[in-house]
Amino acid sequence: MHLIPNLFTTGNLFCGVFSILSVFNANYMVAAVAILVAMLFDGLDGRVARLTGTSSAFGAQYDSLSDMVSFGLAPALLTFNWALTGLGKVGWVAAFIYAACAALRLARFNAQMQNDDTTHFTGLASPAAAASVATLVWMSQTHGWSGPALDWVHALSLTALGFLMISRFPYSSFKSV
Repeated sequence: MHLIPNLFTTGNLFCGVFSILSVFNANYMVAAVAILVAMLFDGLDGRVARLTGTSSAFGAQYDSLSDMVSFGLAPALLTFNWALTGLGKVGWVAAFIYAACAALRLARFNAQMQNDDTTHFTGLASPAAAASVATLVWMSQTHGWSGPALDWVHALSLTALGFLMISRFPYSSFKSV
């Protein structure tokens, strides 16, 4: 039974790696969709673990490491390669800030796992931030939104989402749903 939730986590990790590889091949739409599919796997692994009574410290750590790939690195690389390369150092700094904030967010989550409040997260959850990035790229690709001015919008939104992940704002966890 312990294997089942970890299979969903492995699906999350697979989607994150697939997204990154798709970015390297300039398949930005595929990369964005892979991040969104990773969210489905991430949502299922914890629920399945709770339903089957197979939650473990190992599973929690594996989930966070997979989340860093799928919701930290993949969105940063996707946005950088798709829209931020023309901004030079500003682009890679924005991508780094997002990735670093995702790592900090996940580390804080792991450190506060003993917290009794399961109804709220402190800071924007990394899957929600990644979904925002992936959706923005997807919509921009679909509607042909591009140009130097929009590159700055992408840099600012990536940076803002990074800072929202490490903010102290409470966000609903939807775990009671």
